[in-house]
Amino acid sequence: MAKRSGGGGEDIFEALQDFTSKENWDKFFTLRGSGDYFEWYANWRSIEAPLLSLLSGSGGTDLRILVPGCGSSSVSEKLYDAGYRQITNIDFSKVVVSDMLRRNVRSRPEMRWRVMDMTEMQFADGSFDIVLDKGGLDALMEPGVGSKLGSKYLKEVKRVLKLGGKYLCLTLAESHVIGLIFTKFRFGWETSISAMPHEPGGGRFQTFLVTIVKENLDRLNPVISSFDESFLDYDTAQVSALVSLMENENKIREKTSCAHDILYNLEDLLLGAKGNIKELQPGRRCSLILGEQGDSLHSYKTVILDAKQQPDPFLYHCGVFIVPKIRAHEWLFTSEEGQWLVVGSSKAARLIMIFLDSSHSLASMDDIQKDLSPLVKTVAPGEPADEAKIPFMMANDGVKQRSIVKQVTSPVTGPIIVEDVVYENSNGDNSISTVSDAKIFRRLTFERSSGLVQSEALLRKESSQMHPSEEEKKRSVISSKSRKKGGKKRSDSRNSPHGSSGNYEVDHTILASSYHSGIICGFALIASSLESASSLRKKVKTVIIGLGAGLLPMFLHGCLPFLDIEVVELDPVIFDLAKDCFGFVEDKELKVHIGDGIKFIQDSNISGSSKAVVQDEKRDSDANAQDGFAGIKILIIDADSSDLRQFRVDLPSHRFHRRTIPFICQEISIRRSLCGKFSFKIYWNQRNCDFKN
Repeated sequence: MAKRSGGGGEDIFEALQDFTSKENWDKFFTLRGSGDYFEWYANWRSIEAPLLSLLSGSGGTDLRILVPGCGSSSVSEKLYDAGYRQITNIDFSKVVVSDMLRRNVRSRPEMRWRVMDMTEMQFADGSFDIVLDKGGLDALMEPGVGSKLGSKYLKEVKRVLKLGGKYLCLTLAESHVIGLIFTKFRFGWETSISAMPHEPGGGRFQTFLVTIVKENLDRLNPVISSFDESFLDYDTAQVSALVSLMENENKIREKTSCAHDILYNLEDLLLGAKGNIKELQPGRRCSLILGEQGDSLHSYKTVILDAKQQPDPFLYHCGVFIVPKIRAHEWLFTSEEGQWLVVGSSKAARLIMIFLDSSHSLASMDDIQKDLSPLVKTVAPGEPADEAKIPFMMANDGVKQRSIVKQVTSPVTGPIIVEDVVYENSNGDNSISTVSDAKIFRRLTFERSSGLVQSEALLRKESSQMHPSEEEKKRSVISSKSRKKGGKKRSDSRNSPHGSSGNYEVDHTILASSYHSGIICGFALIASSLESASSLRKKVKTVIIGLGAGLLPMFLHGCLPFLDIEVVELDPVIFDLAKDCFGFVEDKELKVHIGDGIKFIQDSNISGSSKAVVQDEKRDSDANAQDGFAGIKILIIDADSSDLRQFRVDLPSHRFHRRTIPFICQEISIRRSLCGKFSFKIYWNQRNCDFKN
């Protein structure tokens, strides 16, 4: 926050190393002494006309006005003298509240002063017509503090405002502050921003007034700007950033208004954006995010569905249905029609559908349920006193058949499972697939994160069985006929994904994991470099941190043979499983090192670009003469850890340099992929180094 003093020495500012500390503010106001005003910015002369105009347009002088974080500003006194007598001032500093009360108790007897934390106000809902914030939110949002306190404060502002009430926020409009305001007051609030007249000696920063009106929460309004940035003689970066934020926010609001499925804010739902959320409304459906920083361990994409009228009584007043990540894409859970089918099957009057994603993969289901329990109660129908037990239901993982191939315990990773599975409707249609025609996948999972599949491979019949001779075909027909006569072997084939269909091996020409496919897509960014290396028959040193089942390095080795691949794996047990269960094979272009991946990178002589941006032919030739491509050109991080902080690697900055990729359109085709061929197209805007398409 910019420090603007109305008097006093600069030494008192040393007391305010933390703008969110009550003790620091007490010390600050004690050092300043009593009987003096203090304005951080926007003194009364600069805000008098626009502020009184706004208040007069909001009704008479009997408006109930709240001034949170009042400090020793003179604004409340000026408003009182202008006829607004119902003013309540709050601040969590006892020192300043006592001083202001002594100063005004006789001359302004109707004005109220209370010691109170603005993030936990002790007022009833809808108590005020106006909340006048002069730098309060800015103080809570000091850089480095985060948005937790600011979010709590704005939640209280929304709660204590009456319908039709206004939140008037005088602010320097820094990006992180305005970004939070836009997010918290997005649906059903009318927002406008105006610039305050410049005050003599006011410095280079512009003060803005954000006006937010609490409306009937049934529509999304654009942010209105009532100033022309070209006429503002202040910090250009400050004004430009604000204009850019408003433009982006209005794009979001326009897109959201046109969207079929609006993602609501929980606070707005509780305030009535979709009617009274504490009452059942048959056929109501709304989406939101449950949980936020400070309130819960995780955030959850959520859909609330109130069951349509039905003749039979409901078994549950409210239920929770958890959809695991592996099934979140299915029609049954993504479409409205499918979701209503789930509601009908649940026998719940209200179903709260929770969608898990990769951010929940390291949490156990018990931890997720404990985290969700207080959250779902906020959107469960009825009052807290009427709460009944809310059952938790969950979709299975979509596996129709499962067979454990191997179970081991590693001193590094813990319990590890290799299993073969057949998924429900694995052929991608609604037909019922049999064991003989269903796709079989081999998966690697860790018990410490059971909801996350570490590696997944498609199995195929061994090569010797893929092209049978005529004699083998005849024997297969005879065997098939004999099986039709007896039912025992048919029954056995259903108990395991393999059945009696013969031996299987991992198909290394296909990447079954969408995560690995995403990594492969990144190669489109270096298409011309890869083509150059291939045509010049040069080896490109590639390092992959994390072996897993060895599927990614084997795939790259097969489709890009000019890569010289080194894989670093911390756990030797994983290396053994990759060889024994997933067909991983080392050779002179594909080697595995057992050790710490971070240390391996730090010890490597990294030269040139870490993204394998190959230079033009002349410079490329010079570089090749110097290091023979000995430095790492491609670095892929594909490692699992329960502590993500381990993957922060501080690499010597002088070893990396940025280059503009000198192509407009390039293509790379990687045959031997899931769909037979990947074709990447990338359009590079050389002017601003951003994607055009």
